[in-house]
Amino acid sequence: MKTYPGNFVLDPLGRRVTLHGKSAFAALHRAGAVAAACLDHITPHMQPGVTTAEIDDIVVAFLKANGALAATLGYHGFPKSCCISPNYVVNHGIPSDKVRLKAGDIVNVDVTAIVDGWYGDTSRMYLVGDVTQKAAHLVRTTYDAMMAGIGQAVPGKHLGDIGHVIERAAKAVGYSTVRDYVGHGIGRVFHDAPDVMHFGKPGRGMKLVPGMVFTIEPMFNQGGAGLRTLPDGWTNITRDLSLSAQFEHTVGVTEDGVEIFTRSPAGLDCPVGVD
Repeated sequence: MKTYPGNFVLDPLGRRVTLHGKSAFAALHRAGAVAAACLDHITPHMQPGVTTAEIDDIVVAFLKANGALAATLGYHGFPKSCCISPNYVVNHGIPSDKVRLKAGDIVNVDVTAIVDGWYGDTSRMYLVGDVTQKAAHLVRTTYDAMMAGIGQAVPGKHLGDIGHVIERAAKAVGYSTVRDYVGHGIGRVFHDAPDVMHFGKPGRGMKLVPGMVFTIEPMFNQGGAGLRTLPDGWTNITRDLSLSAQFEHTVGVTEDGVEIFTRSPAGLDCPVGVD
């Protein structure tokens, strides 16, 4: 793959994919740490009776206290500082004082912190009270698939290798992989090239080289992969109202492996332990 003097490569669509250096990786770690710490901070608040608007308020206060801005607020008109997506909401759920958490819910919270112009993008599932074994299995499987995909994000591999192991994990247990939304390049830009599919074939797609930074954020549905967008223009739900789960990390390809910029400082990346 040709590397250009401005430290970038071209994706199959001819778009520039920036290759970041050590100073950029350090900045991405700082932004990612704030986003991840924010998700840690809201953990004890994810309780029955709390509204998703109240969670958003907590996110706003935490980001402000840590010198960060919320990337989603005002982004293409999005009205809140994070996305909160319970149960059959796949992604882009708008926090609301009309949506109250209840026991048995599984909930994704997606936070992107801007720190000194750099973006840290991550999402995580939460279990509200006691959830069914079926729901917990979906959450754990989605997390494990994300981590398997991250394990493929090393020099010499291809984007198709990432998508393949994620899709294989879903199919192995009868889940579907959402294809409408993908991971994305990130850095000083919120959404950038390349597109990171959560399905694919080994050895296909863009070859990975050191300096690439992108998100890996699979969404698994227990039913079909079809989605429907609600009238608010943002909230996407499963067409068959089956449960959905998502996890997301921002990662960077290094000379000999991969770095995760958005690990939980408190070790809370996944709420479901290994059985």
